[in-house]
Amino acid sequence: MVKTARDLIETADLLLHLSLALYVSLLKCKRHKARTMQAQTPEQQQQSLWIRSSTHSQRDATSEEEREDEDEAFSFGSTLSAFRAKEEQIERKKMEIRERVFARLGRVEEESKTLAMIRKELEAVLDPTRKEVLAMRKKIDMEKEYIQAREAFDDKNREKALLVSRLMEAVSESERLRMKKLEELSKTMDSIR
Repeated sequence: MVKTARDLIETADLLLHLSLALYVSLLKCKRHKARTMQAQTPEQQQQSLWIRSSTHSQRDATSEEEREDEDEAFSFGSTLSAFRAKEEQIERKKMEIRERVFARLGRVEEESKTLAMIRKELEAVLDPTRKEVLAMRKKIDMEKEYIQAREAFDDKNREKALLVSRLMEAVSESERLRMKKLEELSKTMDSIR
């Protein structure tokens, strides 16, 4: 099962918190024991010392209690040192994981830079062809506009020629009518004379 860096860091943090909770509970036990010893009045402490020293069997019991206290102290010390060792181990693991995560992040950044460069190169390769295509489209569009303008010009020239020929016909008809009128007037003038 592949764990992500975040999972590993969360696991390390959980182990650290559990270790700290164990350490705190051990300290609480030690403090409680110390408080119970301090809670005894001086007379009670003297009395317990006198009772311990009064009989040999009680000395053995006292020695046994002292041994147990020593064993507990030794056990607590060894537990504490084991806890500290575990804590240091957890810290080392955490640092290793952190280093691995940062190494991977570094590689990811490098790969991102490489991808960006490749993308730019692809755009550079595609750009000239894109520019050529745009230039060709522009040229084609200009040719279409030229052809349309030429056709419109030709249409207007034909229309002009048609209008000129009609005008010429109208002018010649007008000239003919004027000549006819002049002849009639001239005849009328001749007949009046």
